[in-house]
Amino acid sequence: MTTLILGCGYLGRRVGRLLHRRGDRVLGTARSPARAAELPAWGIEPVLADVLDPASLDRLPEADRIFYSVGFDRSAGVSMRHVYLDGLRCVLDHLHPGVHRLVYASSTGVYGQDDGGWVDEEAPTEPRHESGRVVLEAERLLRASARVPVILLRFAGLYGPGRIVRRAAVAAGEPIPGDPRRFLNLIHIEDAASAAVAALERGEPEQVYNISDDRPVERGEYYERLTELIGAPPPRF
Repeated sequence: MTTLILGCGYLGRRVGRLLHRRGDRVLGTARSPARAAELPAWGIEPVLADVLDPASLDRLPEADRIFYSVGFDRSAGVSMRHVYLDGLRCVLDHLHPGVHRLVYASSTGVYGQDDGGWVDEEAPTEPRHESGRVVLEAERLLRASARVPVILLRFAGLYGPGRIVRRAAVAAGEPIPGDPRRFLNLIHIEDAASAAVAALERGEPEQVYNISDDRPVERGEYYERLTELIGAPPPRF
């Protein structure tokens, strides 16, 4: 089985490592030679490609399945809408016919509810922020393309080594915006990667799965615990 990972960032690399350990051949895209050189350590064969460069997508290798986890890099000088929509269109135009499923890394930000109620896959998608609206448009673009069976994974906030929600701001004693009584929904990066592999291997085509640790925590409680762990002053909201 050959898997192509489009977007080998914080999540994509870990998905690749899990697949490699299972004996799969794993290929993954990188936009620069420097980033490409990092991928073999994760068990990923690098492919130089940029979703916004159609010519580079001509080099995409054939694969049985795709994990699409292209993120938004603010330093790249392009808008999130351009990356998520125009980039996705370019990829769909360059898909090989042998791909039998595409698992897309989406976000729970497409829901938008903030009243403290439970949200499942049947909840209405009413994003409150532009980022959620862009991701929802990308989901709809994929579903409408009919070029490959799609599975949507709506991830809660990712955390893990080197990535703790607002750690730098909390360590600096900066005030935290928002209501401390509202909930945070999170998922550890290794659990997120395992969920992605499960979707690649046995997810139901055309289905949506929410990927969260099922342990929502009030923001106030989360930041109080974080300040204790890193030795920072108590959080200010």
